[in-house]
Amino acid sequence: MDIDGQLVLQNRLLPGRLRFGTRIESVTELAEAPRRYILPGFVDTHVHGGDGADTMDAAEEGAAAIERMARFHLGHGTTTLLPTTITRPWPDVMAALKAVAAVMERGVAGGPRIHGAHLEGPFISPHKLGAQPPFTIPPSPERVAEALATGCLRVVTLAPELDHAATAIQAFAGAGVRVSLGHTVTDYEGAHRAICAVCAAGGVPGGTHLFNAMAPIEGRRPGPVTALMCHDAAYGEMIFDTHHVHPASFRLAARVMGERLLFVTDAMRGTGQPEGPSQLGGQDVLIADGAVRLPNGSLAGSVLTLDQALRNAVAHGASLPEAARLVSTNAAAYLGLEDRGRIAPGLLADLVVMNAALEIEEVYVGGIKVTAPP
Repeated sequence: MDIDGQLVLQNRLLPGRLRFGTRIESVTELAEAPRRYILPGFVDTHVHGGDGADTMDAAEEGAAAIERMARFHLGHGTTTLLPTTITRPWPDVMAALKAVAAVMERGVAGGPRIHGAHLEGPFISPHKLGAQPPFTIPPSPERVAEALATGCLRVVTLAPELDHAATAIQAFAGAGVRVSLGHTVTDYEGAHRAICAVCAAGGVPGGTHLFNAMAPIEGRRPGPVTALMCHDAAYGEMIFDTHHVHPASFRLAARVMGERLLFVTDAMRGTGQPEGPSQLGGQDVLIADGAVRLPNGSLAGSVLTLDQALRNAVAHGASLPEAARLVSTNAAAYLGLEDRGRIAPGLLADLVVMNAALEIEEVYVGGIKVTAPP
């Protein structure tokens, strides 16, 4: 199949023709091409739900909940995603992970690629819950082994100050799971030690929703944000809905971290539904003015989609190639997925076609058109 348009490569736009089957076969420059943009499929490493479904629903409903949320985000350009848990009683968390593993094994017909799960909670600080319910537990060796045995873990959010955190970091990193610092009260020194421990164990460190549920940057107390920004091996997620992170903070992080910064949605079940009351982890929340909040006013996940995050980045100074790296390339690199996240011969033909207004027109997974715009 051939598509002509403005090819969004890593560092430039190229008027050209993309030929592909299951994988990209060739990239040919043209003198002129339609003003539509062809981007690599988006990769979301942190997504709880959408279209009324939530990863934790899978504890009771099984694969149907995961498939529903996955298809919704596919309509917004996400071709690879990690269904993400929330802090609930341990048996519920394990049931959700086993459901993700089952969906991984068989795939989602006509849907995106389920690469694995992000375990966000329960290994977090009870003092930095954010919108997480109060079911935190330490990452004991037994629980870590049980979670790893599901075979689906790709990212784990961990507060490094917890009991057993040091041994958990070794176990997760040694198993190839990305260890993401988050929902933590640790300081700069604690975060730096944890990042170094992940690297020493052969792992890849990250930060869960940078700036949120962690101490801020201060002159004499730089905090974990600074540790993540300044360590050359550390990646950082960002929820760029402009509610969780100010555009100036985005520009700072992008300038310092470059290819180590990746956008996530942190989307919850109400994403894509009318504003009003909803639920997150068994808690009542209210969706209003594009934000999700607990009754006390605290932010509680988001209703963001990655196509909107891309538009937000462009609106606040990013070039389209830079924005594409934030929603695709950088996350694929973080997960070690060398077969996607870029437009180049030999890579998977996971593609997003957008019009001049950066609205989605077509989405392809493995060279097959899988959805119309939502």
